[in-house]
Amino acid sequence: MTVASKPALSRSAFWSRLDVKSAPYLYIAPFFLLFALVGLFPLLYTAFVSVHKWGLITGNGGFVGLKNYSDVLGQPRFWQAMGNTFSIFVLSSVPQVIAAVFIAAVLDANLRAKTLWRMGVLVPYVVAPVAVGLIFNQMFADQSGFVNAVLTSVGLPAIGWHANSLASHFAIATMVNFRWTGYNTLIVLAAMQAIPRDIIEAAVVDGASRVRTFFSVTVPMLRPTLIFVIITSTIGGLQVFDEPRMFDQIGLGGNDRQWMTITMFMYELGWGNQRNFGRAAAVAWILFLVIVAFAVINFWLTSRIASSGGAKPAASRSRRKGVSR
Repeated sequence: MTVASKPALSRSAFWSRLDVKSAPYLYIAPFFLLFALVGLFPLLYTAFVSVHKWGLITGNGGFVGLKNYSDVLGQPRFWQAMGNTFSIFVLSSVPQVIAAVFIAAVLDANLRAKTLWRMGVLVPYVVAPVAVGLIFNQMFADQSGFVNAVLTSVGLPAIGWHANSLASHFAIATMVNFRWTGYNTLIVLAAMQAIPRDIIEAAVVDGASRVRTFFSVTVPMLRPTLIFVIITSTIGGLQVFDEPRMFDQIGLGGNDRQWMTITMFMYELGWGNQRNFGRAAAVAWILFLVIVAFAVINFWLTSRIASSGGAKPAASRSRRKGVSR
């Protein structure tokens, strides 16, 4: 008994089948090639530099293992910069996300000239960070700033925005919020407009007020978008550099480094007095691991909140069905 062999494919059929199988991979290949070139390679090369004695002028001076990491973790400036970074991050990211949600709710209402208002909230995002830093530096000047002039005009004492640590963090966070709130607002607004209107109308028909509908219907349906906004705000908040760098004329983070962030500390290690690329690369990898940890924690927390929020209505529906039976 002979086994019938499969007929050989013609050349046109072979190329047609190869095109069908390989086309999806060819479409997504440019992204992965670009990511490998500008994302993965610098990340791995930074890890290579972080375990070597690497100077700005001398170059590679040999393998040192984890000595750069231990030297960085032993410097008080590192922990001061890390504390400043977290302080500015909390003061900027939390109000930024909250303001973005409420501004998106206002823009989603029946306003006149909707397009004008939506374009207006995006204007701060397209302004150059250097320009924003220079303008806010003058607004928060200790002696002749606009903010202190307003405070003294209403009988309040002037604040040392550059001398006081917490005040400088608040001023820098104000710059960050000014630039990024509008960008996050448009993302939340796009998700808000994708919510089916019949769901909101059903809640109104059931007697829910606008506030109740917003917090019980709209916000829960925005959870996937809020997860994205929170994670991106966390990544950007922990990498803040332009705003604190331009907050004074020197750009070192204050006389006592009271607003020096971790990225500014990394810049000072690499291009400042030490000019040690190995230590700067070690700081970059520590910051990378911190950002990854925060992103994982944020994703886990928001996923738990979303799953618990979605399970309760299902359970209540099942209980209602059981009662009706």
